Amino acid sequence: MPVLIAGIGAAALALAGCTSAAPGDAGSGSDSEHLRVVTTTTQLTDFAARVGGDDIELTGLLASGASAHHFDPTPADLMTLAGADVLIVNGAGLDEFIDRAVTSSGFAGTIIDASEGIDLDEARAITAEAEEQGAADGGEHDHAEHDHAEDAGDAEHDHDDHADHSHDHDHDHDDLTPHLWTTPRYAADMVTEIAAGLAEADPAHAADFTARAEAYTEQLTLLDEWIAAQFAAVPEADRVLVTGHDSLRYYLHDYDIAFAGALLPSFEDNAEPSAAEIDALVAAIRDSGVKAIFVESSLSPKLAQTVANEAGVTVLDADSLYVDSLGGEASGADTYLSAMVHNTRVILKGWGHESTPLPQELEAE
Repeated sequence: MPVLIAGIGAAALALAGCTSAAPGDAGSGSDSEHLRVVTTTTQLTDFAARVGGDDIELTGLLASGASAHHFDPTPADLMTLAGADVLIVNGAGLDEFIDRAVTSSGFAGTIIDASEGIDLDEARAITAEAEEQGAADGGEHDHAEHDHAEDAGDAEHDHDDHADHSHDHDHDHDDLTPHLWTTPRYAADMVTEIAAGLAEADPAHAADFTARAEAYTEQLTLLDEWIAAQFAAVPEADRVLVTGHDSLRYYLHDYDIAFAGALLPSFEDNAEPSAAEIDALVAAIRDSGVKAIFVESSLSPKLAQTVANEAGVTVLDADSLYVDSLGGEASGADTYLSAMVHNTRVILKGWGHESTPLPQELEAE
């Protein structure tokens, strides 16, 4: 659940006898009547826009193509944060840069940790399973038996379960990959958490936030079903992936895709592989029958081309995967829905398969 940060501004409100602030009252003293919301990642910016609509003033710290793994807020970013009522973060160890930014800016509003809407124990189990499989077979992950509908149902949980969940930026999240949005069912949980947090910060628009979130999560469910159907039609032998960095574990798990390896040996996109790790990846690619290496938009394709040349496969850098960041307006992947559709189609194309038409409700994306 969202928590109030006990900063200088919060202390001043307490001394004045106030228990809560109306939208536009926190931080910079702006006369805006709308809730001023700041987000970290581009995915969260899209989620917040879908839920908040015209009832919030929204600023995203990260631009298209930027990665939270090595983002450094500017003085202008800190000023924006200082004047915000609400800060929405991914959590789970992804956007740790925000801790220092909160302190430096004097931000005194509400933090919504979107990861608190997700069953993180399940996320840890998925991460651990992938690591165990990688250790057992040298990087090639077996296809797990996976009932897609059952897993999606198991992930549903009551938002009130998190009512007593305190927010702790210092919590150790090394045991799970923080790229939680990479599967639509987790994205839906994040959207629900954002809506609850915004409703708590601005009760006057709570019903609007909830209605928009419900409409959007219905689209996410359709997206999830469409992606599952695409990969279910692909032979198991073809469902093997090599990516730029290890960022798609939840996507791979939910859609029964084997993971042959990543160019960078980390969840972070600024890690450096050793010569031994590159040799091991080349061997894994040759053994797995992978046809192509998929490069994320935030990474340079140079290393991928080197590995591909040694392994005798191609690099699909012209059709990058949008994982750490959404694309720009001309990319065709500037929203979460369109980015997920784009990524799925690119992967299918790399495997030599075509996608089926989108549901009408997703066509506008």
